[in-house]
Amino acid sequence: MVGLLSLRELGELGIIQIVEQSLGSSSQAFVGFGDDISAVRIQGNQVAVLKTDMLVGSTDIPPGMTKRQAAWKAVVANVSDLAAKGVKPLAGLVAMGLPSNLKQSDVQQIARGLSEAARAYSFPIVGGDTNASEDLVLSIALFALAPPKRLVLRSGARDGDVVAVTGKFGSTAAGLKALISYEMLPEELPRELYNAVYRPRARLDVGLKLATSRALTSSIDSSDGLAWSLHQLSESSEVGILIEDVPVSNGASAFARKHHLRDVDLALYGGEEYELVVTVPPRNFSRAHRAARGSLTRIGVVTGKFRGVSMKSEGTIRPVKKKGWEHFRSQ
Repeated sequence: MVGLLSLRELGELGIIQIVEQSLGSSSQAFVGFGDDISAVRIQGNQVAVLKTDMLVGSTDIPPGMTKRQAAWKAVVANVSDLAAKGVKPLAGLVAMGLPSNLKQSDVQQIARGLSEAARAYSFPIVGGDTNASEDLVLSIALFALAPPKRLVLRSGARDGDVVAVTGKFGSTAAGLKALISYEMLPEELPRELYNAVYRPRARLDVGLKLATSRALTSSIDSSDGLAWSLHQLSESSEVGILIEDVPVSNGASAFARKHHLRDVDLALYGGEEYELVVTVPPRNFSRAHRAARGSLTRIGVVTGKFRGVSMKSEGTIRPVKKKGWEHFRSQ
């Protein structure tokens, strides 16, 4: 019945659609709902770029993660979405929901993590808010300015474009599975998996260089999972994507062999890996590869022959599930 669906049934996207329908569109919005960021027209030849995302303790903090590491991760998650648009953050705000049982030392660790991450990406956190909360909540908001033509959105992929990614995938999924399913301690993780889980990094420098090269047609970050991000590009651009190869990290492959898992599943469906997923016209790929200093790897092609995401393996084409991290449904 209408109106009686639970949040788990609606999922994050369904909730966003309800809010979007109520708020409507604004004549000032250059980028509204449906992308990684929002942008508003201001005077002059620039748009104000806005990004907010929150970290919630019960869903976003894995076993063994310190408050300092959690604060670092909260900032990285926001910066990564700006990186995908090719925009540098200029300033940030942080709103903190703090459980009453936290100690002074916990707050100091949160502040240290926020400070370290902001310095790492060269912007100040200039204010925010605090409130009492049953769970730890760190909500970051970032502000930037950019020329309208500089923004690389999800919606520009075209038939024949190359699909490419930065980095390799699966380390975070392998690390989280080791911690949760196999009850490993953080110090028992191989270094590659440990860093992926507890010290993630946003590809801001690469994103800025790719945007400056003007070689891309679309871009998204992979924080909700490679497969999920590819589906988002497919839907926003109204095209299909055919994957020919998935670059799997050495750590994920080793973990998969040890535990009799499919490493490609770890790479496709893991999430919380802050790589960039982009589309590039073939004539521009060399330019994009140079701009990314060699960190760009071709994984497939955009096609107008079908919609959705499929993968070619051993001569057979199979659909890639639209699966990844979606709040409420993934909890």
